[in-house]
Amino acid sequence: MTHTQSPAERYSAARTRASQPKLQAFESGLKFDLDPFQREACACLEAGNSVLVAAPTGAGKTIVAEFAIYLAMQQSRAKVFYTAPMKALSNQKFQEFVAEYGADQVGLLTGDSNVNPGARIVVMTTEVLRNMLYASSDLLTNLAFVVMDEVHYLADRFRGAVWEEVIIHLPQPVRMVSLSATVSNAEEFGDWLQAVRGETDVIVSEERPVPLEQHVLVKNNMLDLFDSTGLIGTHRVNPELVRLAHAGGRSAGGRGRGSGRQGGSSGGYRGHDKHRPQFDAGRMDRGDIVRMLDGKHLLPAIFFIFSRVGCDQAVRQVLRSGVRLTQEHERDEIRRIVDDRCRTLLDEDLGVLGYFEWLDGLERGVAAHHAGLLPAFKEVVEELFQKKLVKAVFATETLALGINMPARTVVLDKLEKFNGEARVPITPGEYTQLTGRAGRRGIDTLGHSVIQWAQGLDPQAVASLASRRTYPLNSSFKPTYNMAVNLIDQFGVARTRGVLESSFAQFQADRAVVDLARSVRQQEESLAGFKTSMTCHLGNFEEYSSIRRRLTEVEREGTKADNSLRGERDKRQREVASLRKQMRAHGCHHCPDREAHSRWAERWFKLKRQTDALNQQISQRTGAIARVFDRVTDVLLGYGYLESDARGTIALSESGRILRRIYAERDLLVAESLRRGLWKDLDAASLAAMACALVFEPRREEGLIDARYLPKGPFRPALDETQDLWSRIDDLERDHKLPGSNPLAVGLSLAMWKWARGASLADVLYEAEMAAGDFVRWTKQTIDLLDQLVQVDQRSIAGTGRVGPIAREAMDSIRRGIVAYSSVA
Repeated sequence: MTHTQSPAERYSAARTRASQPKLQAFESGLKFDLDPFQREACACLEAGNSVLVAAPTGAGKTIVAEFAIYLAMQQSRAKVFYTAPMKALSNQKFQEFVAEYGADQVGLLTGDSNVNPGARIVVMTTEVLRNMLYASSDLLTNLAFVVMDEVHYLADRFRGAVWEEVIIHLPQPVRMVSLSATVSNAEEFGDWLQAVRGETDVIVSEERPVPLEQHVLVKNNMLDLFDSTGLIGTHRVNPELVRLAHAGGRSAGGRGRGSGRQGGSSGGYRGHDKHRPQFDAGRMDRGDIVRMLDGKHLLPAIFFIFSRVGCDQAVRQVLRSGVRLTQEHERDEIRRIVDDRCRTLLDEDLGVLGYFEWLDGLERGVAAHHAGLLPAFKEVVEELFQKKLVKAVFATETLALGINMPARTVVLDKLEKFNGEARVPITPGEYTQLTGRAGRRGIDTLGHSVIQWAQGLDPQAVASLASRRTYPLNSSFKPTYNMAVNLIDQFGVARTRGVLESSFAQFQADRAVVDLARSVRQQEESLAGFKTSMTCHLGNFEEYSSIRRRLTEVEREGTKADNSLRGERDKRQREVASLRKQMRAHGCHHCPDREAHSRWAERWFKLKRQTDALNQQISQRTGAIARVFDRVTDVLLGYGYLESDARGTIALSESGRILRRIYAERDLLVAESLRRGLWKDLDAASLAAMACALVFEPRREEGLIDARYLPKGPFRPALDETQDLWSRIDDLERDHKLPGSNPLAVGLSLAMWKWARGASLADVLYEAEMAAGDFVRWTKQTIDLLDQLVQVDQRSIAGTGRVGPIAREAMDSIRRGIVAYSSVA
């Protein structure tokens, strides 16, 4: 039924349009109507505010960023920076904006790509923007908006601090458009943004653009996770699944009810149909699952498998089963795209890259997607999936982060994953992120998630996971050496402490302190009540109770230490005798209500212990970030990167200028190695191997590397000196109550050395025992560190060992073949 607006409603709508002329003009150029949350966020931008938009994956948050770009382009010189957490996502947004605004208006800065940096719209990784802010780059002139896509990455323990640095240091006139997944504390994050950035509106939408139907796949039956007997919205678990769980995977009578959904319509077995099929709870072959989904019109699908090896094995299993999901014209199109995107790959590399098997899978509509793949291959898979040419992708969870690859169906192989130490259940946030891929806006009326049944599966736990769509955003911010010297150089120590205390980390700690203080106040009221109840007219019952408690402790120690030395036993017996004497002599010992008072005293002591612990937490949290900064400052003073004058004013030394330009994880170790000239005798290949040892993080415990498997020549003595320096820095950090760092990881150094000396890809990957995608990623990070050494040297910073020319040569020697080709790291 069409709603006819009243005169008052028409008048209100007309006034709204008149007050938002730019939004009206922007929306008139779209092919669809804006959702309420999109319109609200855009209106806030037009009103001159910053915005935080928290909404599910695929809800259309980026339209708000596009409106910010539209607003900037209405001005003559205003610029927009679009930051993304991953180079892959940066590349994708760059291509989209080039198609929309033209190549002359769009730039790309990702560390290894430098395209049109002076453009009006520049896409970049967050680290690039952080470095620009510290360097006071000229590119910041006329900056009007910064879009922070996937801002919930702020919680990432390795890279999250960069987001906070950017938010704190952006010039105040710059407005921010922060786009986040649905987080449960969006308002808290918004309050912090308001505190550090000024007027910021928080817009939260929990509506999925495409509703999600959730199923459990038991043998060849797709059962609804939630009851579908009319109790919609109750999130009541399907009783059939509960019975299955209790029966250990066998339904009562061996019967089950499948949902049989086809293209979003209800069907299959319902009610009490006596002809329902018999089944057990065995798992279907993956090829059969793909065929089943194809038959139900539930492709394209993403199968999330939390293992790279598992993804590759799944593709091989599906291909062995004879699955073919493409028509002849689609195969022709696939071959054309692959030939075009991979034409620069060397013929001798194709075999070691598994190119022909990969192409066979693509032509049949099946592919893997994970970090071990050559980045060029991942890009092709993404493009073919978006064009509906690849129908089944087996992926690790990294695909769920940012890349635009929505599917009709998401299949979860398991609900637990290996976190590097143990197998742990996935969190509600991870479940939301993964299933957020299900349902293509404008194409599907329903998205589907399918969980494969496994022994021990608890339907209630799964339902809880599926019902909780939000997760908290917690800061991972901590001061680093590089951050400290940059901030002190700009602001001095006193103001730097203030800057750090304005971080989201301290904001959350202070919020927590408020809650802790509230608990302390409540407990102190209870303590006062307990104290009144244990008051005795014959004396101080707290004192009497303390004697009794100490007596109990000493007697308990005696029972536990029967075999202790005679001297200790005698000492304990004397103390027991003394305590008993004190207890009997105390006035409260003769009180007729003594035991009633004692019960209140026990409660008082227990609550007092808890209250003291809360007060300890409060003292630890207040100013926690600034305390870490003080420890970092002490280390830098000790090594001479900071110096103090006669008045106690702390400033950068000449060596501090080196550290300002080193953004690596091991910033102090790199700077100190340069200053001591530890690498001055290294040739290009050896310097590449050293840089690799500084950035490489093995996926599993490597163990000791035999000296025979290290590069020969000048590398080994330089490595010994660098490791010795690391050990001394690590000891000093721990003395200053800083966490320290892991030893250098040399597991990839020999392979990098050989690659720099011209070895073939096959030899290097064999030496590294590593997938091509991993090798490319670590080589790119090695290049990034080498480039920092070049930059330090080009700025003629004294005392760096003059490694710049060799670092440039090392970069050129390893930026070749698949590393030079790959546009994504």
